[in-house]
Amino acid sequence: MDLQSICFQTIDIVKSVGEYIRQSGLHLQQSQIETKGTNDFVTEIDKGSEARLVSRIQPLIPHAGFITEEETKTTKGKEYNWIIDPIDGTTNFIHGVPPHAISVALMQHNSIILGVVYEIMMNECFYTWQGAPAYCNGKKIHVSQTESVSKSLIGTGFPYNDYSLIDEYGIAMNYFMKHSHGLRRLGSAATDLAYVACGRYDAFFEYSLKAWDIAAGIILIQQAGGSVSDFKGGSNYLFSGELIASNGIVQHEMISILQPILHKK
Repeated sequence: MDLQSICFQTIDIVKSVGEYIRQSGLHLQQSQIETKGTNDFVTEIDKGSEARLVSRIQPLIPHAGFITEEETKTTKGKEYNWIIDPIDGTTNFIHGVPPHAISVALMQHNSIILGVVYEIMMNECFYTWQGAPAYCNGKKIHVSQTESVSKSLIGTGFPYNDYSLIDEYGIAMNYFMKHSHGLRRLGSAATDLAYVACGRYDAFFEYSLKAWDIAAGIILIQQAGGSVSDFKGGSNYLFSGELIASNGIVQHEMISILQPILHKK
């Protein structure tokens, strides 16, 4: 399989749908916004974007299945599955603020082998495939070389409808506010992970994540020289909802800080 060719075809599709999102956002009406749950929104544009992505990506690997946020297509493939978030950062999108991004990943069995994150308002496309470097708009990217949490800028995401660890999360945020260069919460996990991959952030953590939020970002970080794990330092991160990502250098330190705080009850 020519992953490079598939990746560049995916990029073309993603950018085209990104333009649809950009133009549609200029005319978004309140009547187009639905509430799926507490602070969990979806718009007609999310659904339209996902339908466009699925219909155009499907011919690239006809036998592949799909894991999609809005469940446009839910057929699982035996070997390959696309994991798609049509707009990661919908709350940002409906308020007209960045970032919001399209996230598309390809999974072979249990391994992510291709990822594209397109941050729409900044027109930044991050992408990679198995065996390749990670890129942003055609230029190679790499994780930072920051050596300690105390010198790190750390990304996170605030819980918006799962408050099961809210008290513990407050403890973690309090620690990083006092012992790092600062915390940032942009509202798009896909973008956060792309920023770790290109060295803007040194680390990121969050819980209650979905596979479509993080799948593309995971391979971006790995191919850019970084590390990802669950809160215990293991490999159960894609579907567990918990993720620590970093430049690799501070990964162990991040785990040692977060694991005792954010342990599952």
